[in-house]
Amino acid sequence: MEQIDYLVVHCSDTPNGRETHAQDIHRWHLEQGWDGIGYHAVITLKGEVQWGRPRYWQGAHADPFNARSLGICLIGRDEFTNAQMRALEGLLLSLKLDYPKANVVGHRDLNSHKTCPNFDVKTWWLDVEHKGID
Repeated sequence: MEQIDYLVVHCSDTPNGRETHAQDIHRWHLEQGWDGIGYHAVITLKGEVQWGRPRYWQGAHADPFNARSLGICLIGRDEFTNAQMRALEGLLLSLKLDYPKANVVGHRDLNSHKTCPNFDVKTWWLDVEHKGID
């Protein structure tokens, strides 16, 4: 993928507290007829970053922005663990080093009919960035 304009945060919309892994999502997406997991990374309840699609492979997570974005999925619906949020912060800070012009957004910011990931990613990210400046 030549240009990444968005780092898109998603949620798995699985019941809060139910551990789910990238391999589970991979299986679900294959069952839907996809080429495999649509996300580039999944963050488990324990804060483990599990890789999905390689970065060079277009995701299947936020049509019509897939060709210009990387997708990150938090396991859960609307209650995320501290470990997940710390892992998300670390992963995004790392990705921003590789893609400094990319905007950090929630799926709902790109597709207005979505609520995913059920929190305001843009505001959360501004707080993360300001924390690093202080």
